[in-house]
Amino acid sequence: MTPNAVSTGSRRTEPGRGSEPGREPAPSRRSVLATGAVAAAAIAGGAPLLTACGADGDTGRKDGTTSGKEAAKILPAYVPSEVVPADVPAAHGSAAGFTRAIPSAELKPSVPEKKGKGGALTVMAPFWGTPPAPDNPYYKAMNEAIGVQAAWQNQDGNVYDQKLGAVLASSDIPDLVVVPGWNLGGKIPSAIDAKFEDLGPYLSGDKVKAYPNLAAIPTDAWQRSIFGGKLRGLPMPASYVTNIAPFYRKDVFDAKGWQLPKSADEFLALAKEITSAKAKVWACADMTWTAWNMFGVLNGSDKALGWHLADGKLVNRIETPEYLEALEWTRKLFDAGVVHPDEKAQNQGDTSVRFTSGQCLIYNNDLSHWYGKTAEMAAQNPTFAMAAMDIPGHAGGTPQLWATNPANIWSFVRKGAPKSVIEDALAIADFTAAPYGTEERMLTDYGVEGVHHTVKDGLPVKTDAGNQEVSSSWMFVASPAPYIAHPDMPEITKAQVEWQQRMGALTRKSSFYGLTVAEPGRWTGLMNDFEQLEKDIVRGRKKLSDMQQAVAEWKTKGGDQLRDWYKKLLDATGSAAG
Repeated sequence: MTPNAVSTGSRRTEPGRGSEPGREPAPSRRSVLATGAVAAAAIAGGAPLLTACGADGDTGRKDGTTSGKEAAKILPAYVPSEVVPADVPAAHGSAAGFTRAIPSAELKPSVPEKKGKGGALTVMAPFWGTPPAPDNPYYKAMNEAIGVQAAWQNQDGNVYDQKLGAVLASSDIPDLVVVPGWNLGGKIPSAIDAKFEDLGPYLSGDKVKAYPNLAAIPTDAWQRSIFGGKLRGLPMPASYVTNIAPFYRKDVFDAKGWQLPKSADEFLALAKEITSAKAKVWACADMTWTAWNMFGVLNGSDKALGWHLADGKLVNRIETPEYLEALEWTRKLFDAGVVHPDEKAQNQGDTSVRFTSGQCLIYNNDLSHWYGKTAEMAAQNPTFAMAAMDIPGHAGGTPQLWATNPANIWSFVRKGAPKSVIEDALAIADFTAAPYGTEERMLTDYGVEGVHHTVKDGLPVKTDAGNQEVSSSWMFVASPAPYIAHPDMPEITKAQVEWQQRMGALTRKSSFYGLTVAEPGRWTGLMNDFEQLEKDIVRGRKKLSDMQQAVAEWKTKGGDQLRDWYKKLLDATGSAAG
């Protein structure tokens, strides 16, 4: 038996857990991180990262990054896992797909012997909801299987950055600390360099082969885990293909005979045909995220990803004509009245509920919604069907898509931890990074059979105890290469992976792809107001000329200097995009 779950190196959606928490209807790189389900969507995209590259030893700080030959000395060897061959192999940056359940008797061990030495260690991680009791049977089973005595210090994920900052400013730091990319702001990046261990002596090169599941983590994810010039992070790998898909109500489209749009103009024309305010049906939600992709705008989920060297000049996404064109097109949707009115107000209900209820027939969100919403609606509306349309090029043809980052959550071991604690932390990571089809993956995802889950029709189904105790916190320590697995809906698994593959074939890596870059502090607030301005422009509250003015001010206030800094960094370190 294998987990009936989806993993894209970032999130897991399980049947029986209900729908995902609501999201702000207008996409926001900050607001989408407000709920536990979102911790999911953001990991592949994330929020601006600021980390450091070591200067005077481990405790000094130097702005920049580490790549090329210097990174090659640090990175672990890559030995892919062959425990269970994927039914849909990964390609073009996609996750791997598994469409079948594997009977419990056929699950294979990926960690044949306990690596833990039985030591006690504390683990701090974000948690959404009510944490389970510290001595619950699931935690006990995991500790026993790994050979550790891990004590969890779960913190409210909605305010995790505040707790994280306070803990890292103190002298009382847990042995293992989870840091999401969207919490890497303020003084946290420099604290990472000063307060966490260099794991290179345990994992660099062939040393990682002592931990086969960690060795199977893709190199790009490890590259992203270099902080302060050292291999400090244990990563949660993710597909670098855009995780934002434009979903549509396939059942309604098929019934109406509507054809999927192949350009921005066709999208607007179709949206006008779909919309009937009298019938309380609108074509779409706020499609800003999709507009970025349709028009080929550089990725905005991370500051460094927004820079790219083209024709010898380093440009930022906000300086490109595509950026303005995407905003202008999205505004046309609002102006035409084809966007659900609640989307204009923002923070007004849940877009996905409007989609499943038929009030809104197209919306964009994390790829995991494909399975989550289909599973949710299976009993409520048997005719319900959704799909993700291939992102069209704005002028027809294929779009120019840009890669997101290959990891955006890490765990770190506190500096000064004894060797025994470091090795126990790595034992946990090697266990939780076990691939699909293994005993370790099953226990991590579903707990103990008969206690946390039962088997029904060949699939694991969580009990009440499983829903209360089995948490995602363990996989935050480290995760396997991205995969998607829904044995109960194999067609969805296949469709998700194939969508990623098609989009991945159109995806380029910008100049700072996969690098954890620390910008000098004097420039870190330059982009703070742009997201709200984007929202105001597409909703008609501001003009495109206001954005042009904002970009001009950005240049004079430090944008041009920042460009020069990034160019020097690129010249010195090179790109990791390959």
